[in-house]
Amino acid sequence: MRVNGMFTRTIWPVVDGCAVDIIDQTALPHEYRVLRLASLEDAVRAICSMQVRGAPLIGVTAAYGLALALASQADDAALHAAIETLVATRPTAVNLRWALARLQARLAPLPPVARAEAAWQEAGRLADEDVEQCRRMGDNGLQLLRLLPAAQHGRLAMMTHCNAGWLATVDYGTALAPIYAAFAAGIDVHVWVSETRPRNQGLLTAWELSEQGVPHTVIADNAAGLLLTRGEVDAVIVGADCVAANGDIVNKVGTWLKALAARAAGVPFYVVAPRSTIDFDCPSGAAIAIEERDADELRLVQGCDAAGRPGLLRQLAVAERVANPAFDMTPAALISALITERGACAASGAGLLSLYPEERHG
Repeated sequence: MRVNGMFTRTIWPVVDGCAVDIIDQTALPHEYRVLRLASLEDAVRAICSMQVRGAPLIGVTAAYGLALALASQADDAALHAAIETLVATRPTAVNLRWALARLQARLAPLPPVARAEAAWQEAGRLADEDVEQCRRMGDNGLQLLRLLPAAQHGRLAMMTHCNAGWLATVDYGTALAPIYAAFAAGIDVHVWVSETRPRNQGLLTAWELSEQGVPHTVIADNAAGLLLTRGEVDAVIVGADCVAANGDIVNKVGTWLKALAARAAGVPFYVVAPRSTIDFDCPSGAAIAIEERDADELRLVQGCDAAGRPGLLRQLAVAERVANPAFDMTPAALISALITERGACAASGAGLLSLYPEERHG
């Protein structure tokens, strides 16, 4: 995708192979800032502080973080300790555990002297695979969007929640990938972008849609139901941080409310996620841990003052009690289709196994 007209990714290795650069997403949309990660500690900080965010990108960043850790020490104890440190950064996003399990399987049989280079190469493969998977999800989602009457006879009005665009992956995105594919195909598309409190990831969606030239409008989260009941939305499309084996999904808090409103309004509700987000060992969404984040994410608001200087504004007193669950669970029954790199399927165990028959056991 493009930033200032130039093609880029969200994470890329430094030429000398001793670090990676990322887009610091905590600075967006007010400033485009590149940040260098040169150690395990840098990668942990970037994931925890949401300088990188989005389940696929978190997984790739963790893979590079492990490679950076092994550059200084790569024996079994160091490998295990680095993996444990990275796993603890974000408990809900399954891509994190998936990526680290893949690297552990690749690295454990190797002698310590060979592990750092092998980890670096495997992290690069993960990044390239993520790009290709997202491109395929865009194509597969486009096939469903083409079937919507508005895509054939007028302007296609889509609604999103959180940011599941290319900023949440290495490139292309998950939920926004079909929208970008529709826009590239010449479909007249408009996107309703939920602000997504309290982290306001919808502002990231608006930023990247602006960079790609896709028409869009930012709305308050609570306006979504009204737009759906007025018939101003043709489909809702979101990503996921985890998909359970039965088709339930966990995504940014507020997703469930949009799914309920979409069902009441008779509007399709699509979820786009790659294989790395599907946890076939998790029986249902009820078994997925919901991350509780820092209360200051509600107490403070990030923005710019009248002079354009970025900063934080306090909207709640320090002593004010706050609950800040980062995710909620949307049951499979409310999902019209799951879209993956292998195609679209019903949100059910049978639907997922139709795309991934190798996961069938017994």
